[in-house]
Amino acid sequence: MNFTPSDIAQLEQHGLNVNKAEQQLQAFKQGFPDLDIVAPASTKKGIRVLSKTEQEQAVRAWQDYLAQGHTVVKFVPASGAASRMFKNLFEYLDNGIETPFITEFLTHINDFAFGPELADKKGQEAVRYLLEDMNYGKLPKGLLLFHKYRDGARTPALEHLVEGALYAASNGTVNLHFTVSHEHLSLFRQHVAENLLKLENKYKVHYNISFSEQSPATDTLAANPDNTPFRTEDGRLLFRPGGHGALIENLNQIDADVVFVKNIDNVVPDRLKKDTVHYKQVLAGVLVQEQARVFALLQDPSVSEEEKGLLRRPIRVCGVVKNTGEPGGGPFLVKEEDGRITNQILESSQIADKALMAQSTHFNPVDLVCAIKDENGKPYHLPDFVDPKTGFISSKSKDGKELKALELPGLWNGAMSRWNTIFVQVPISTFNPVKTVNDLLKPQHQ
Repeated sequence: MNFTPSDIAQLEQHGLNVNKAEQQLQAFKQGFPDLDIVAPASTKKGIRVLSKTEQEQAVRAWQDYLAQGHTVVKFVPASGAASRMFKNLFEYLDNGIETPFITEFLTHINDFAFGPELADKKGQEAVRYLLEDMNYGKLPKGLLLFHKYRDGARTPALEHLVEGALYAASNGTVNLHFTVSHEHLSLFRQHVAENLLKLENKYKVHYNISFSEQSPATDTLAANPDNTPFRTEDGRLLFRPGGHGALIENLNQIDADVVFVKNIDNVVPDRLKKDTVHYKQVLAGVLVQEQARVFALLQDPSVSEEEKGLLRRPIRVCGVVKNTGEPGGGPFLVKEEDGRITNQILESSQIADKALMAQSTHFNPVDLVCAIKDENGKPYHLPDFVDPKTGFISSKSKDGKELKALELPGLWNGAMSRWNTIFVQVPISTFNPVKTVNDLLKPQHQ
């Protein structure tokens, strides 16, 4: 491929050189190899189901760990816009057709946390006010009003602050890190600043809040259907964000002993937080128990160097829920090139045999607790544990033209492929995502 000087300048702006760009184009041509999937993980093999006693032991282990003053961070990917939440509302504005979805929305408009602002408006007027005047059509999910309280409504961002106080406070400090898009950074900062003191007083903690953006250096080239570089109407190369897998670079910058990872929209009101808090402590307790076991083995002279190499990796405990038909990936057992069977979170795009998806008993709710330092307290360099062969290619469009997009290995699948992984079953009550605006009418969000 012959890149022009202008192309090379563009590549450099995105942290790419000609060699890396050609590697990306080659990936479009070759695709990615199928994984050797042994079976979906199940409670018979791969997924731990903890007894009440084991749960209590794990909670105690976590509370003891916190009491030792370790650094804990709650890491929340929050960069996505909420526009998909309002797809049906946008269609209603365009065509005026009142579908059952729209009827439900309008009938229960006062039940939404943002309902009071729409009290004197009806039909398309109410929808237009919400999407345009209140800017809900462009804001990120983290800044939308989700839940009502007597002292005011809360956004998902604030619900994560509350959660942090309930299970991740160490030395009286709660560390939260949000990954946000550049255009929303100032809004997040302002929103958190306006509510911080109130929550600190209520939960008797100090919050340390930080933010990062997805690096442009993780953008990838777009390609035409014939695998040549896609160009915009003015002849420039097109770059696209590399997907949530790019966030492994953000996670790698976090200085912490333990990191909780959870999606921005999976939050519930205070009355339902008991299960969430309990099982977060259970997962964290399992993690620190496993880490203590690994560190002891690394000191054992009878353990071989090869075994130590396999032990000396980041550890994650993944909560998994029983499959209720949610789209997406889940826990699987995968055979590696060296013959080992490992626990992996896989997305549907990584699974060539769709019959395996049908056999899957559990779903990945993105409920992770991670240990990212070695036995000497030195941080692992997380990009070293990414499996680059687990990216995938998706079909997109730009200006009405089809294109191929290269997605980096996802944050909780390929980007953590070479971590040591434990699956623990958690109840469905801990998984309450908001995919459409009417999900906020479900009992768990009221």
